[in-house]
Amino acid sequence: MIETLEPFRIELNGYCYRMLGSGFEAEDAVQETLVRAWKAYDSFDSSRASLRTWLYRIATNICIDMLRSAQRRAVAVDLGPAGGEIGAPLSERVFVQPVPDAKVLPEDQAIRRETVRLAFVAALQHLPPRQRAVLILRDVLAWKASEVATLLDISVASGNSALQRARSTLRAVDPGEPLNPADPVQKSLLSRYCEAFERHDVRTLVALLHEDATMSMPPFSWWLRGRGPISLALSDPNSACEGAWLVPVRANASPAYWQMRPGMEQPFGLVFIDVRGGLVTGNTTFLNVDELLPIFGAPMSSARPSRTSADD
Repeated sequence: MIETLEPFRIELNGYCYRMLGSGFEAEDAVQETLVRAWKAYDSFDSSRASLRTWLYRIATNICIDMLRSAQRRAVAVDLGPAGGEIGAPLSERVFVQPVPDAKVLPEDQAIRRETVRLAFVAALQHLPPRQRAVLILRDVLAWKASEVATLLDISVASGNSALQRARSTLRAVDPGEPLNPADPVQKSLLSRYCEAFERHDVRTLVALLHEDATMSMPPFSWWLRGRGPISLALSDPNSACEGAWLVPVRANASPAYWQMRPGMEQPFGLVFIDVRGGLVTGNTTFLNVDELLPIFGAPMSSARPSRTSADD
């Protein structure tokens, strides 16, 4: 019977991750879902719902219970004004956390990959839990209105109303562009950015930034906006970025990289790049590496890459 439930693990992980904003909590929620399903399997009635719907009902209830007592996870720009002192690190529970693609994106399903991006998941956290569930089930997983109503024990009209309110909230957020590896503009931009980073070429890095670009470093609430402040931060001799390099990692269906530094056996941080219109709009570097490595695993290779010109 475990063999019957296990194939649903990755898609349930993806659902719970969007609901909770944390790969750690998503794995806990899915494990609890499968345990409850295993214990109650004799009561499952296939004439009333499919096994998939039944599992999603259990997972939804678990996620909503977890969200009742938790603060909303956020990104640094939601926590206070830009600039100031870097301050003390905050708990990982404050921030939306990254997750490996392999944990949340089933290979055999046509699920919208961009909906696991950090910006999108952070936007979801602005929604009340049940609105969040409705929007994910309808707009991400393409469930029918009647299926969602049955799962949540609400009317179709109530579900449609919740969906419209959720969509209205999300329209106020600009999550940047999804990663498209086939897009030559994105490919060139990311290649030039990585090359400039590895040369510690601050002038080129800043030239690739959007004028309103942001920089943040969870678990610190500190963040910056704009080319000027970011340029000063990158030029700071205490930043210790000189000599560092970037190793690609598949995370959140986004441009993501382990930042490696000379003399360090493990990564310094996990870097996410947001792009729009041929420019970099955001750089988020997660510094809680000790917490992230167990879920991501160590980089496949920590060697400095040899790069060719972005125009090749």
